[in-house]
Amino acid sequence: MKGLEINKILVSLDGSKNSFKGFDYAIYLARQCHSTVTGLCVVPIYSPLAMPGLTSSFRSKMTKDAKKFLDDAKIKAAQNGIVFNQKIIYGIPTEDIVNFSNKHKFDLVVIGHRGHGAVREMFLGSVANSTIHKSKVPVLVIK
Repeated sequence: MKGLEINKILVSLDGSKNSFKGFDYAIYLARQCHSTVTGLCVVPIYSPLAMPGLTSSFRSKMTKDAKKFLDDAKIKAAQNGIVFNQKIIYGIPTEDIVNFSNKHKFDLVVIGHRGHGAVREMFLGSVANSTIHKSKVPVLVIK
């Protein structure tokens, strides 16, 4: 039986502490497997406050923040000898992480789990849960 080859790792980054925990694991795996890592940030196409004028302001702020934390990730990857690619897309995170990973033929998706207290800790976040159930490639959820 042939083992799983991991050449391309996709890590979902949203700037949260847990997404960077996932990134740390992606770097570790990439070092072990001699893989590349792509950091993907999906900027939601909707605003939490759907009011005229706020959506473009929200998207602009999210894009600026994404560029910053993806640049930080690129530096950390380089310090660890890992080839890092970054991508920002606009869409629906629960759908577009899976679509991107399938389209670009990644071998593994790494995603951080967001825990929010004792009761919520028992369940995966909606993005992680959706990714696990829809992905055609293995998904590693980091808690």
